[in-house]
Amino acid sequence: MSSPRSRTLPRRALCLLAAGGLALTLAACGDGDTAAQTGGKVKITVTGQPPTSQPFERSVFDADVKEFEASHPNIDIDPHEGFMDPKTFSAKLAGGQLEDVYYVYFTDPAQIIARHQAADITEAAKSVPHINDIKPELLDNFRDANGKLYGLPTMNYTMGLLYSRPLFQKAGLDPDKPPQTWDEVREAAKKISALGNGIVGYADYSKNNQGGWHMTGWLYSMGGDIARKDGDKWVADFNNDKGKKALQYLHDMRWTDNSMGAKQLLEAQDVQRMMGAGQLGMYMAAPDNVPVLVKQFNGKYEDYGIAGMPGGQGTLLGGEGYMINPKASPEKVKAGLEWIQWKYLNPDRFEKHIQQYVDGKQPVGLPAEPTPDVWTGGVREQQLALKAKYANVPAQNFQSYVDTTSKIKGSIEPPNAQQIYAALDSVMQAVLTDQNANIDQQLSSAESKVNSVLAQVK
Repeated sequence: MSSPRSRTLPRRALCLLAAGGLALTLAACGDGDTAAQTGGKVKITVTGQPPTSQPFERSVFDADVKEFEASHPNIDIDPHEGFMDPKTFSAKLAGGQLEDVYYVYFTDPAQIIARHQAADITEAAKSVPHINDIKPELLDNFRDANGKLYGLPTMNYTMGLLYSRPLFQKAGLDPDKPPQTWDEVREAAKKISALGNGIVGYADYSKNNQGGWHMTGWLYSMGGDIARKDGDKWVADFNNDKGKKALQYLHDMRWTDNSMGAKQLLEAQDVQRMMGAGQLGMYMAAPDNVPVLVKQFNGKYEDYGIAGMPGGQGTLLGGEGYMINPKASPEKVKAGLEWIQWKYLNPDRFEKHIQQYVDGKQPVGLPAEPTPDVWTGGVREQQLALKAKYANVPAQNFQSYVDTTSKIKGSIEPPNAQQIYAALDSVMQAVLTDQNANIDQQLSSAESKVNSVLAQVK
């Protein structure tokens, strides 16, 4: 994927896996005021610096720190490597080592806000340039029930359908007209798998919590949900006609059509390896998978296309952002917001940031980095125009996805997502490995497990 933190798995998969270990049994907040103001300057610690093993991303980040400090002589940035590490996050909070500005996944803000582990930035954020141009649903992820704001989104993704253009052509399908419904996906998968030679039409995940993650995507695509609020508590919401319909599609593609191949119990790397080798027609993914396929699995940018989520009734929305230490002084809050806006939410730097990627021979033109799709209106149009101007990958291959994102409803992951996904993995595994799996029984059993998980949500 084309992210500042390119990893073996798409960051979205790692994000959801990491978030599962985030046990926010929090005690004292980090002491945001340990770094004293000296010489009229405010010093803030920030997370998000890429490791030295990612030289391009690290060089961009460090150059940005220098440029920011030069243009903001009253602020010193103390960058720390890392993002959201579940193995150390709770200990840092409890031990007073939490940075002034810290990274979070979209799954985390609600819990952090409920435990008073982030500063209320409602008033301070009113002076942030272009805040009203950010997609409201992304900002809402950082609000409490009273509408107070506790963080800012800096990147988001939605799931869609990633497909192989060469296999579409070989199967007699038009790669410029990708499937728009699951029925069309099923028909395309049959034609692609009919090519033989071990080629698989459609693949899906079913282990390491990734099966439950994708089952959530399936439910959202059909206008369904995994969990819903019932008064003051959360309850499972997939043991219904929509849940059955999603699993029936998977069952029929796997067993009736034989378009998903015999090898199952797959996870992201398995599916990406298949796609990179030219042995897979389609899978559910976000656009940031494409650079992973190219850089790690010998793919070519021109070989891939991305369509919006089939069905068009909804999609899984994820992302990341930054929050501020609740003990930070007003000066540090102000400095922290200036850094977040300048570095991550700055239309004035779109072109320069894109040029950094062009000069670094990184992909430009994907519906992902270097300018994430967090914007609406004129700012979004400005961003799209600049990406088109500097595109060094075939951006037209991804236009179907771009056209869909502004129209389709995005929903974030359910609370306690990783525990829920673990329970739903078994459902995906049963349907994909047992031709006689009882879908009703699988959903009923998973519903009981997920309700137990949701009972822990406060």
